[in-house]
Amino acid sequence: MHKWSSIICTVFMLLLCVTGLPLIFHEEIDEVLHAQVKAEQVAPGTPRADLDKVMEAVRVALPETVPHFLIWDRDDPNVVMVSVGKSITDNPANNKLARVDAHTAAYLDAPDFTKRFTYIMLKLHTDMFAGLPGKLFLGFMGILFCIAIISGIVVYAPSMRKLPFGTYRRERRRVVRWLDVHNLAGILLVMWTLVVGFTGVINTWADLVIKYWQFDQLAAMTVQYKDRPLVANPASIEEAVKVARKAEPDMKPAFVAFPGSIFSSKSHYAVFLHGNTPLTSRLLKPALIDAETGVLTDSREMPWYVSTLLLSQPLHFGDYGGMPLKIIWAILDIITIVLLVTGLYLWLRRRKTSVSVERAVANPSALEPQAS
Repeated sequence: MHKWSSIICTVFMLLLCVTGLPLIFHEEIDEVLHAQVKAEQVAPGTPRADLDKVMEAVRVALPETVPHFLIWDRDDPNVVMVSVGKSITDNPANNKLARVDAHTAAYLDAPDFTKRFTYIMLKLHTDMFAGLPGKLFLGFMGILFCIAIISGIVVYAPSMRKLPFGTYRRERRRVVRWLDVHNLAGILLVMWTLVVGFTGVINTWADLVIKYWQFDQLAAMTVQYKDRPLVANPASIEEAVKVARKAEPDMKPAFVAFPGSIFSSKSHYAVFLHGNTPLTSRLLKPALIDAETGVLTDSREMPWYVSTLLLSQPLHFGDYGGMPLKIIWAILDIITIVLLVTGLYLWLRRRKTSVSVERAVANPSALEPQAS
């Protein structure tokens, strides 16, 4: 199980580790490689601009587009982003992301993220430019990776029972030294690789999880409005957000889905709010606001399967603890690359020698030089 699960997934796990490394620092890389218009620096406590003025700025700058989402930038509180497409039915993955000053409502820019190095790395990492089939395929590779890790723990115990922990037999042949490196790297990283591997598998199911939520919870929240047409002249988005915040005073808005977008109905603003603690800031709660009357029609906690997805994302990318945690994640990622490369070497070496790696695991002296 350990051998074949590892062999099948190793190349793809190497791809994910290599592409995942720059993604850990994607914000810092984008800041160095790509210039963007800065929002005006204001004193703490400065009132934020009216959201209707924000939307008007985007309409003037990008007149041939339709807004899908209004997003508060998690990393820059001075910026609000608006995701816009050619029509409300367009795939949001193809949208432009307009940036607006959160305090002056001045339009900043709409950079083309698809040409960025980090975007290419992200697409390779998430779906290999193959959409949902690519995601599900990488999810299957992730399952094999988890099997390889668990079976590796079982293999490790008998193979090291006669050796002190962390042994590196530098006087032995190269294959034995690589086996020692592989065993040590594998057992040291077992918890981290399981966490990152399992959360990675969960993330590959994101599209399916969202679809199920739409047919399950969102459909239940909007069933009495399903026959309504798309709202032609929606009410104030500023007032809709105020209504949502009043209903959930201990939460902050994360993003707003416009009527007709994938996260809302044809007749509602869906205001998604998050908590203030490190944990609850990753969890979302939707509040549906009637886009014609501005009245709150429903608000409920996300189901467990969506919460699991939301919590898996920061665990996978290590972006919840600032730069120190990013550095730790990068170091662990590099060690995982070493683990995968040494495993691949041991398998290739086995094919070139009459002595199997399995014998080396059971009896390392089997790989010692024999008298000619």
